[in-house]
Amino acid sequence: MKNLNTIIGSIKVLTNYLSKRVECVPQKMSSSKQVLGYDVIPLFKYNVAGAFPKRKLVFAPFFLHFISTILSISLSRGFYFMNNSHILHLCFKTFVFLFLIFIPLWAQERQSVDSLMKQIDKKFEALNHRLDQLDKAVDDVQWYNKVGDIASIDKVFIVGPPPAKAKDSTARGAWNPVKFWAYVFIPQKLDRNKKYPMLVLPHGGVHGDFTTYHTHIIREMMAQGYIVVAPEYRGSTGYGKDFYERIDYGGREVEDNHAARDWMVENCRLVDSTRIGAIGWSHGGLITLLDIFEHPNTYQVAFAGVPVSDLVMRMGYYDDDYRKDFYAKYHIGKTVSEDSTEYLRRSPVTYVNKLRTPLLIHTNTNDDDVHVEEVKHLIEDLKAAGKKFDFEIFQEAPGGHSFDRIDTKLAKQIRMKIYKFLAQYLNPPHQFKSLADLEKAGYK
Repeated sequence: MKNLNTIIGSIKVLTNYLSKRVECVPQKMSSSKQVLGYDVIPLFKYNVAGAFPKRKLVFAPFFLHFISTILSISLSRGFYFMNNSHILHLCFKTFVFLFLIFIPLWAQERQSVDSLMKQIDKKFEALNHRLDQLDKAVDDVQWYNKVGDIASIDKVFIVGPPPAKAKDSTARGAWNPVKFWAYVFIPQKLDRNKKYPMLVLPHGGVHGDFTTYHTHIIREMMAQGYIVVAPEYRGSTGYGKDFYERIDYGGREVEDNHAARDWMVENCRLVDSTRIGAIGWSHGGLITLLDIFEHPNTYQVAFAGVPVSDLVMRMGYYDDDYRKDFYAKYHIGKTVSEDSTEYLRRSPVTYVNKLRTPLLIHTNTNDDDVHVEEVKHLIEDLKAAGKKFDFEIFQEAPGGHSFDRIDTKLAKQIRMKIYKFLAQYLNPPHQFKSLADLEKAGYK
């Protein structure tokens, strides 16, 4: 009997401890579930983050409470003949009985939590897209503050090719051309009776967008007399979830870029169609390369800075957090191991034989985004194909991936090289003659 009392006491102490751990309240509440005299308040109603490590203990106090109750009844009725084996056998049978009763309730609770978390994730996803739209609206206003003194700024709504994928391929309009925005910058001091060279400037980033990050570059281009169009191709951030999921990396986004070029030629009488250049960095460099490879006769010159060049190699040196975006159903939807051909189809390195346009490539040995080895692969394949082009590999230039876009003296000097290369083929009316000219133009 002493052993039995000890077991009962231990079970009750453990029951009380576990009850506190899972926030079981021994009082009647109409909104809670009654189990063995306890009112259970699901933890996730109050603290979602804390629910998961405790959830597995939710029914433990009820098992123990029931066992201690059975043993107390047995003791009170004088079942002194029960030995330890009998007690353990009774505990085991009781545990199994309660487990079979409560496991469906536990599963239901787990499903409820999982469902709740999915709803929360969707809400946060929608909120993130809404915040991106708000950021875009604020940044659009900033353009007028930053370059409005020297440029006429517009944002036009145009179309590119139909989507690469459709959620409902049979729906009316499912394969209509994709509509997208493009920024247009025109120097204010141009003679409106003449024609001028134009630069097509796609932004970088997977799901990136064109922002005032480019302020000084746009000011420098305006001062030289370039017209600039910057397309917000499909998949760009700041235009809602549906447009975000239109992404076609290295695919029809390239045709959006070219559609912006064609729209300007057709609709802006100031553009000289025989003096058009393509310029982009990072993912914008990839789009620039693929555009000139596919449409060699529509560009007179191109610059690709730290360009994404080989997606297969890129997937190899990036981690899962980066790669998983490409695995999404609305994106490529496959891993490299599942379909490496699809990744190569979206890589500039695959099309080096198509180069016909004068081209300058820059890369940097300490670039932690587009590794120098990836760009070197492109350079070596262009050489192997017998193509004539210019390139420069900068050694440990400060700024890493952004080394020639930031505001250091070295970055400005490198941009002078870029502008000099472009000017050979586009002949802008006001070419920079010195670094002082660039600084005067780019910085108020």
